[in-house]
Amino acid sequence: MTGTAAASPQLPDSGAQPNAMVIIGAGLAGATAAATLRAEGFAGPVVLIGGEDAIPYLRPPLSKGFLAGTETADSLPVYPHTWYAEHHVELIISDAAISFDATAHTVTLASGRVVTYAKLLLATGATVRRLSVPGSELAGVQYFRTRADAEALRAELAGGGRRLVLIGSGWIGMEIAASARTLGNDVTLLGLEDVPLSNAIGSELGRVFMARHEQAGVQFRLPASAAAIKGDDDGRVTSVVTSAGETLPADLVVIAVGVLPNTALAETAGLSITNGIRTDSGLHTSTADVFAAGDVANAMHPVTGEFARSEHWANAIAGGKTAARSMLGQDAALADIPYFYTDQFDLGMEYSGYAALAKSAELVIRGSLENHEFIAFWVLDRKVVAGMNVNVWDVQDAIKALIGSGRQVDTQRLADPKIALDTL
Repeated sequence: MTGTAAASPQLPDSGAQPNAMVIIGAGLAGATAAATLRAEGFAGPVVLIGGEDAIPYLRPPLSKGFLAGTETADSLPVYPHTWYAEHHVELIISDAAISFDATAHTVTLASGRVVTYAKLLLATGATVRRLSVPGSELAGVQYFRTRADAEALRAELAGGGRRLVLIGSGWIGMEIAASARTLGNDVTLLGLEDVPLSNAIGSELGRVFMARHEQAGVQFRLPASAAAIKGDDDGRVTSVVTSAGETLPADLVVIAVGVLPNTALAETAGLSITNGIRTDSGLHTSTADVFAAGDVANAMHPVTGEFARSEHWANAIAGGKTAARSMLGQDAALADIPYFYTDQFDLGMEYSGYAALAKSAELVIRGSLENHEFIAFWVLDRKVVAGMNVNVWDVQDAIKALIGSGRQVDTQRLADPKIALDTL
């Protein structure tokens, strides 16, 4: 699948349209923004530009159901291929934007095409952080970010019996570990934390996930990093040497040590950059008529009063909607309570709240950590600032209501499963 996908013959040439809404980045944030522009009644040209050879797709299933083989490729597209023509959205794929001129209001593509914009949204996402150790370029060493990455790893793991070493103990690393082990592969995970996920949810809760992985046969080397990756004479990976000097046999190595926001276009154009593209709560950048959303945007949150960059799918959806409304001149703000979820073996989890505030908050548990059925609350100044439900369902609305209300709570009542959340 290459070139321009689903271009509508009823659309005038976007290169000659000064009222065009142009979106760089054909991911979830970009596709959501395009849909929102149409839903809000914008009838002018909408151009969605992506460098990947794929229509916009969802990333969360890649390390979960898609990798484990329980979800098919049909579950990945944000919208069906036909949606773009039906809604008069010009979708350009396999032709990345290489620059934009904020004065001339033009975007230049790798093919040489120049597109004129009235308003421009940068939804350029993020790129995997590379690991610079000897042997990191050997065959069998993979990164995990794109649909193509997931397809390649799925083909390697589907039959089971492989020895996989994962480098990175965050959400993606843990999800890949669970999927790979479910498929019958040997999995060893390295990470810089004493307990996986502890940077995100703390050691006590991280141990819940770690124990479930160990029960399933996943092995951990924590804290440890990869000092070198070794290979055979054919250039194929054979082992990983850890920082502790241990040699771990490996048929495959997956590096999942985080991502970096794709800010190169914005930097070249002179936009304000600090851990992503700086924006206000309406996702306006420092340059007129240019907006940013999704993984790349470091946005001011109107509730916390702090800049925050989120790499979760819910933020991509909320950001796409907010940016589109701001592009139309509406008074919009990215004020949603951040949300994400994970599935690892039989642990299903949802989290809502402000991670920055949770760092210094009191942890309150409702339910049983041992039975893997509980809600964890982070309480700061007697106010719930974050909540995470594990194998307890249909409580997210109540958790978000508690967070959004800002009201003070009695932590003893909060921890009591017999007291309904909506009565606190």
